Amino acid sequence: MAEMTIGRTSDNFAIHLPELVDPVTESDDFGRANEGLLFIPTLQGRIDVGTQSVRCALVDSSGIVKTVAIRPIQTWSPSDNLYQQSSENIWQACCASCKDVISSSEIDKSLIDGIGFDATCSLVVLDKHFNPLSVNLKNDNDEIERPVQDVIMWMDHRAATQAHFINAKNYDSLKSVGGKISLEMQPPKLLWLKENMPKKWWQNAGYFMDLPDYLTWRATKSLTRSLCSVTCKWLFSGDGNLGWDKFMWKQIGLQDVLQDTLVLEPGKACGSGLTSESAQELGLKAEVAVGASLIDAYAGALGLLACNPAIDLHLQDVSSKLAIICGTSTCHIAISQIAKFVPGVWGPYFSVLIPKFWTNEGGQSVTGKLLDYIITSHPSFIRRSKPDQDLNLVYKELHQHLLAMHREEKNANVAHLADQLHVYPDFHGNRSPLADSSLKGMVCGLTLNSSIRDLAIYYLATIQALAYSTKQIIGAMETAGHSFRCILMCGGLAKNDLYVTTHADVMGLPVIRPNEPESVLLGSAMLGAVAAGEFTSLENAMNRMGGEGHVTFPQENTRL
Repeated sequence: MAEMTIGRTSDNFAIHLPELVDPVTESDDFGRANEGLLFIPTLQGRIDVGTQSVRCALVDSSGIVKTVAIRPIQTWSPSDNLYQQSSENIWQACCASCKDVISSSEIDKSLIDGIGFDATCSLVVLDKHFNPLSVNLKNDNDEIERPVQDVIMWMDHRAATQAHFINAKNYDSLKSVGGKISLEMQPPKLLWLKENMPKKWWQNAGYFMDLPDYLTWRATKSLTRSLCSVTCKWLFSGDGNLGWDKFMWKQIGLQDVLQDTLVLEPGKACGSGLTSESAQELGLKAEVAVGASLIDAYAGALGLLACNPAIDLHLQDVSSKLAIICGTSTCHIAISQIAKFVPGVWGPYFSVLIPKFWTNEGGQSVTGKLLDYIITSHPSFIRRSKPDQDLNLVYKELHQHLLAMHREEKNANVAHLADQLHVYPDFHGNRSPLADSSLKGMVCGLTLNSSIRDLAIYYLATIQALAYSTKQIIGAMETAGHSFRCILMCGGLAKNDLYVTTHADVMGLPVIRPNEPESVLLGSAMLGAVAAGEFTSLENAMNRMGGEGHVTFPQENTRL
């Protein structure tokens, strides 16, 4: 078996564009100024590969997203719990969105000198010649499949049996993932491939990569891997004893995929920058610096943790902030200066986000998708829906219905409208803190009512369920020693006022939303800025690019 390329899904792309300004001071750590440095801000180019689309952005050095271009990507679901994509389709979307953003901004591409990528933690499979290798079980690799489905998505749950097999062995390395490996991580998926694909397929397999690392390889042809990807999804150890738990990999029958490779902290420069081929595909100049990637949620956490509200909430200690990145799924990311082991919560991971800090990651699987499902499966929506209905507008309409019902019924608070309907939100299993992918969702209190008012209450009850699930995750983290003074939030659901206020009320904590809402793009842009040498470290980039945010405070008399 050829070398295993390790990494994390890198869905973001950052471009870095210089323009001279007055000298400023640059911070060499959180809050400590390093005087006398001449800083020349740039526009950063950043590509974010999400579950449904690729976004490329230009971000200036003060942390403002100037231009964004979006291209859709394809997903295939050949059967229940199987989700696949194409690395070639994703890369072409990256190239197209990059050209779109340069064209729309009318910038001189020669000014772009840094790129950052982030992506979902999906598994990319290539053959020994770096060609896509189909993961489709029904494809015998002699069939023509265009484009080749060579990506097992992060939310694919085919490897439940393999995850159970690994967890039954109680390996020491499982301590770094809350005591249980998730079926969404790469070792179970690799084991599934070895056990279920034809022997010839396994012999042809040459490289296994996380999507973020695939993107930096595609851009630079460097097989360096991001410490974020290999630690968080492959159980690599980065806490002083760098390397793999070779005993575990041998015991589960996957020792043949391991080979030593260069692992870089996020933002470190990959190879010699863009190759001539990739530069032409992206519409950029060759040798533009490319930063080691981040998983998409971690890019969001980097952007969030750099944010401070305009009012003083005494948040000088970055470890007092909890970053919540809420999109198709929701990730809860906390950092600390000492390792904190939290049962059912991933981590602690060393230096995967900010150098010398430990990171814990809790999560809820397919939260945004759950809200979409609750709405689109309700009779009221089915009767009223139109082709290509914008669900964000539906969210707003349902919120207005709730406010009207609140006024009519004279409840103390909107929250009490759902006191007779209760949702258990683990429709796709529980990621944290129960770490049980077999759990199912439940609704208690259903009636024969199929009106828009009933849908509004159902929508509210689901949001409340997600908030109380977050409270359960925070409780597990705080029991292990974390202490939070605020929540920072980004992603699609962070634009939903009802979702935000419900979380503030249930947690009893202020929620900060950055003035620059594209925190994932911002975090990825920081990678490109550091790789290009505009900042000496990610901490410097955070201090310069973090910006301010607005605060939603918890209300009284809202807890059920």
